[in-house]
Amino acid sequence: MAGITTATTAGKKKEVEVFDSEEAVAVSLAKYTADLSEKFCKERGCFTVVLSGGSLIESQVPILPGNVYAINDALSAEGAAEDYETCLKHLVNMKVIEASSVSGFPKFDLMLLGMGPDGHVASLFPGHQLCNENEKWVTCIKDSPKPPPERITFTFPVINSSAYVALVICGAAEAVAVQRALGKDQNSDVACSNGFT
Repeated sequence: MAGITTATTAGKKKEVEVFDSEEAVAVSLAKYTADLSEKFCKERGCFTVVLSGGSLIESQVPILPGNVYAINDALSAEGAAEDYETCLKHLVNMKVIEASSVSGFPKFDLMLLGMGPDGHVASLFPGHQLCNENEKWVTCIKDSPKPPPERITFTFPVINSSAYVALVICGAAEAVAVQRALGKDQNSDVACSNGFT
């Protein structure tokens, strides 16, 4: 089973769509992204998208190198997180990325994320103290329960400040985690239920 969960922060509307194949997910996600791109390009002349690491993005989409702001993996985890947050703050100051009028955190137009079978989103793992980080934009985890042990991640306030978030899930174990996150399981300790709104 394959599925795509999309959530918008505008009005906190959440939609769950389930598809029969990963190909159907890809087609729907491409249309969703294209529609949002058209909307924001008409409104502001640009479209800001966050692509997560992990297995979510394995595509052949050509993106101009000057439009990609990758994490500097030559630095330590702490250094890379600080460097990336500094880069984002510069982009917000230059008005390349909008800031949320409510939170002050960067407001990306679309954030594309996956979810692990344990319910982690980005590199925010259920029950980990980083799920409660509410000041930093970018942070690092040095004791990840899933390899690699050191990772860089956006915090939940940044994720939640995005105009749209598409949580893309493919697989039965991940589908169970989504059900838990959406409140179908009373004993949920899934990252999404703890911080993703």
